[in-house]
Amino acid sequence: MKLFVLIVLMFTTAAAYSTSITVSKDGKITSLKKAVEIAQSGDTILVKPGVYQDGNITIEKSLVIIGEDYPVLDGEGKYELLTIHATNVTIKGLRFIRTGISSIQDLAGIKLLDAKNVNIVNNKFEDTFFAIHGSNSSYCHIENNEIKAHVIAEYQVGNGIHMWKCNHLTIANNQVTGHRDGIYFEFVTNTLIHNNHSEQNLRYGLHFMFSHNNEYRDNAFINNGAGVAVMYTTGVKMIGNTFDHNWGSSAYGLLLKDIRDSEVRYNRFIGNSVGIFMEGSSRIQFTDNEFKQNGYAIRLQASCDDNTITRNNFSGNTFDIATNGTLVLNKIINNYWDKYEGYDMNKDRIGDIPHHPVSMYSMVVEQMPAAVLLWRSFLVMLLDKAERAIPALTPENLKDEAPLMKPYDLNQRS
Repeated sequence: MKLFVLIVLMFTTAAAYSTSITVSKDGKITSLKKAVEIAQSGDTILVKPGVYQDGNITIEKSLVIIGEDYPVLDGEGKYELLTIHATNVTIKGLRFIRTGISSIQDLAGIKLLDAKNVNIVNNKFEDTFFAIHGSNSSYCHIENNEIKAHVIAEYQVGNGIHMWKCNHLTIANNQVTGHRDGIYFEFVTNTLIHNNHSEQNLRYGLHFMFSHNNEYRDNAFINNGAGVAVMYTTGVKMIGNTFDHNWGSSAYGLLLKDIRDSEVRYNRFIGNSVGIFMEGSSRIQFTDNEFKQNGYAIRLQASCDDNTITRNNFSGNTFDIATNGTLVLNKIINNYWDKYEGYDMNKDRIGDIPHHPVSMYSMVVEQMPAAVLLWRSFLVMLLDKAERAIPALTPENLKDEAPLMKPYDLNQRS
């Protein structure tokens, strides 16, 4: 009982000393910068509608800043807008526009420096160099923000959400368009990236490296320069994402370079130049994914080993699997292939003869890319038929020993 009374007294005392400060264009306090200067830790600042040109505002105390009808913080093309070096800060309902441009200083709409427990929620960012830039920060939530840029060259803009050397973040329900990379992680660990929409970014929808034990779930990466690049990382879970129309001469839905001990499951790879490009990657489980109408579904380099590709649907792809070597150290089994020409005599819905997903023509194109001009020619069809009957160039042991006769229903997750 005494403990309960003590806790109540503590919260009552804290509430008594916290105040609310209102910022408005026609009020007593007309500057957000001034409000932050006079506020005490634990205070709430309410910002009324209007355009505020306060230059850079540094927050070094625990504050809640809430905008009413999206008041505008305008960097005038010169300044970073908010720099947060504090614990327990909330930024909600503001519109950030026109930061300065500087690749040396990485100017941002909101920058986190050694921050903790920061919530950036329901804000709008437009034509900021970096929208949100964080370093050495932890336990932060970045949710329900709209992030847009309107540039045509990578040097004119930074990344939408950029995190370096951070941990235990939640990045959820954000819309990111028109930046260099939609989301960029480096040395970020134990983080959830959930239900974000990253579209029409100049380079990658999502780009991360040296970022271990993270989960990317139910995101959409659509029509970016390339979908997602994952490099030098272990313990990644990519579940339920959509990689759609990331199309171009060097584009792919998902690039995996030097990845270990990870899971790629329930994803949809639709209409990409390359669904998945793998190099130097091991011990990855590819399960319950859909590969549809891609140029290449999977480009599996010879440097990859001990990966398992099972229970996936392959349909309408120009090439289902391509490789640049003859030594196969990966397991491919129980997938559905629309190009399978075998039979099922015992009606167990499993093909009675193996399927070889690597065509001779794909091996030729790997060595001579210009040969793609012969696609759909009668000569190529004859050569592929002959190769399937008597394999000579394709890896004989790269095959699905038990192909499915009908596609899996991937709409329900187990």
